[in-house]
Amino acid sequence: MRKVFGIIGAAILGGIVTLGGYKLLIEKPQVVVEQTTTPNMQMVNANYNPEVINTSIAPTDFTEAAEKTVHAVVHVKNTNSKSSVNSLSDLFYGGVPRAQVGTGSGVIISPDGYIVSNNHVIANANDLEITLNNKKKYKAALIATDEKNDIALLKIEAGFDLPYIPFANSDNVKVGEWVLAVGNPYNLNSTVTAGIVSAKGRDLEGNRNIDAFIQTDAAVNPGNSGGALVNIRGELIGINTAITSKTGSFIGYSFAVPSNIARKVIDDLLEFGNVQEAILGINVDGSSSANDIEGVKIASVTDDGGAKSAGILDGDVIVKVNNVKISKFSELTGQLKAKRPGDFVEITIDRNGTELVKQVKLSKKDTYYSQGFGVQLKDLTEQEKKEKGISYGAKIVDASNSKGFTYFNVGKGYILTKINNIKVNSASEAVSILDKYTGNQHFYLETINPKGELERYRF
Repeated sequence: MRKVFGIIGAAILGGIVTLGGYKLLIEKPQVVVEQTTTPNMQMVNANYNPEVINTSIAPTDFTEAAEKTVHAVVHVKNTNSKSSVNSLSDLFYGGVPRAQVGTGSGVIISPDGYIVSNNHVIANANDLEITLNNKKKYKAALIATDEKNDIALLKIEAGFDLPYIPFANSDNVKVGEWVLAVGNPYNLNSTVTAGIVSAKGRDLEGNRNIDAFIQTDAAVNPGNSGGALVNIRGELIGINTAITSKTGSFIGYSFAVPSNIARKVIDDLLEFGNVQEAILGINVDGSSSANDIEGVKIASVTDDGGAKSAGILDGDVIVKVNNVKISKFSELTGQLKAKRPGDFVEITIDRNGTELVKQVKLSKKDTYYSQGFGVQLKDLTEQEKKEKGISYGAKIVDASNSKGFTYFNVGKGYILTKINNIKVNSASEAVSILDKYTGNQHFYLETINPKGELERYRF
């Protein structure tokens, strides 16, 4: 009997030990696994290699980049005073001045107070006020603007030790790279949002000027325009400019002018007062078959650029510029916008399956076309200015598609000197002014005809 109880006791004891061992070996590790699952998921980088997972890597830390940049991004207040007519007496004695206020952002790019912003942030301003991150306010002077690339350069007098953001090479920016957008959305000063670079060389439909945006999913809203897009080292890679939205608020994508383009525009504005556009001297093949090619197919090589003398031929496909891959036209124009006339670039072309490298000296673009008036204008040479005894103007080279100019028999060979009493300094400047014409206001043109006679016209 004792033997039976002994066997039963041993069995019970064995069951207890077995059950305890089960709980120790099975249940407890499950709890440990559950506790470590979430931290492991948080610590694995987005670009991790599944074969080599290092769980000791910390999450990306944006605090250093934010601290470096937030003090160098400013609030821009644009005040535009306009007279409005609200009564019969206003009609006879003048309207009541009413202030229209717009706001945006800007980036300090030098310790002595130069600030870059968007042209649309400061457009039509009578007064510009800058507020620093420390709440100090300064009046800003408008140095120069470039409407085509939506860049404006401002200056404040606030000493020589201001915080500023250094430029980075935007060609080195990679799709998938972490970035920060710093600005003042909805007047919420010193706002920092994070995202990744979604695409490069983005061409926005309906925007015929800037066609090489950096696209990011960092949240950008009204008021962010003119603010900084920076990498995680706190370097400037772009100027936040636009969003695509049906509501007017951020819906997942924002766009920035690349820093290489912004820096080149600023340098040109400071040195020349306008932007010096560089060209290769080619016409691009825009056919549907050419659009299926990775690269940019050349339809024809012109006589006014360096491509011809470098040995580039009709039908060649541009696949690289200075070792930067070119997949589409907007990427090519993005590279050229960051270069100056006279610069040499290394162009890699695909010619019937064989890659060739050509050194091309870029030429200055001097011919521009007005979409609104259907007129083509070209910069005057120094010799032409000397012959006419003028220091400004733009030569009309074709007006065959222009209803307005041909109505007055103004065409090829005429020199356009003033528009609305504003001196025309270049062909690009003339086209910019002409294309603002809506047909609802008077337009005054001053020209010199081929005989050297001064003529004036009113639209």
